[in-house]
Amino acid sequence: MSGVLSEQSARNTETGSKQRKTPAGTGASQSVVLVTSVHRIKADGVRIFYRSAGDAAAPVLLLLHGFPTSSFMFRDLIPRLADQYRVIAPDLPGFGFTEVPEVRKYAYSFDSLANTIEAFTDALDLNRYAIYVFDYGAPTGFRLAMRHPERVTAIISQNGNAYEEGLGDAWGPIRKYWSQPSAENREVIRQNILTLEGTRWQYTHGVASPDSVAPESYTLDAALLERPWNKEIQLDLFLDYASNIKLYPKFQEYFRQSKPPLLAIWGRNDPFFIPAGAGAYRKDLPNAQVQFLDTGHFAIETHGVEIAAAMKAFLGANGVPGRPEKVASR
Repeated sequence: MSGVLSEQSARNTETGSKQRKTPAGTGASQSVVLVTSVHRIKADGVRIFYRSAGDAAAPVLLLLHGFPTSSFMFRDLIPRLADQYRVIAPDLPGFGFTEVPEVRKYAYSFDSLANTIEAFTDALDLNRYAIYVFDYGAPTGFRLAMRHPERVTAIISQNGNAYEEGLGDAWGPIRKYWSQPSAENREVIRQNILTLEGTRWQYTHGVASPDSVAPESYTLDAALLERPWNKEIQLDLFLDYASNIKLYPKFQEYFRQSKPPLLAIWGRNDPFFIPAGAGAYRKDLPNAQVQFLDTGHFAIETHGVEIAAAMKAFLGANGVPGRPEKVASR
């Protein structure tokens, strides 16, 4: 497939991005638009698909997606950040276009996701990075941060929870599944969440104008859920999500001890991770910045411009300035 690199070449050729000039117009200079490229690389016995853009020498931003999406959710955010940062967004195992060989006998748990992403960062020699965590990306990224606090320069949490008070009522059926992991309760999750309608609802609930959400977002996610055995993978991860809540005190201890700069930027109408979860970061990180957006769970779909601007301002003010924006002469 054009633009997709083999595992052997990915590590060597991922280090930069193609540039395109905007039309000359009447100005004295032209902006340089960095094109996102896609790659695959083997790590932890998994063929990981990832998107990247930006100068190899620029500070690294590691973007970790959530359920039920993939790095595709960052399709608009990546080019908005890549003028100043090296941006890397992998697909977690079980999501997007990452491939897990059957012989790998992968155990789908959040510990396993963190192990794989740790191996991924090692394969790309990522020794310092800021992380953007969303939904499932939060417990994955926080495990990574606890293991390597020296690597994490800053955290941007977009509806990525680490506190009990951040769990909304929408978790009710899943909590029941945790306490009673019966076939019946597993089927309730399958029939009510792992459907096109369930996925569309996650994207559009709490959005002032639901038609503003690009339909290819939830349509792609729903199509990938229909792959053989994928729903079983998702049901296993739903069950294992309880392990994240048990780790919340450890996550909070990491915040207190390592004091990473943190921006919690939140869709305030999210039924899963409610605003209290954003404010709770200040209990352990008094200097955490908290910003609310009038949108739902997938805030990036409706407020990508605002999120990118907030990230650049936050990172620049907290010791992670990007490289100066490039300008091409006419």
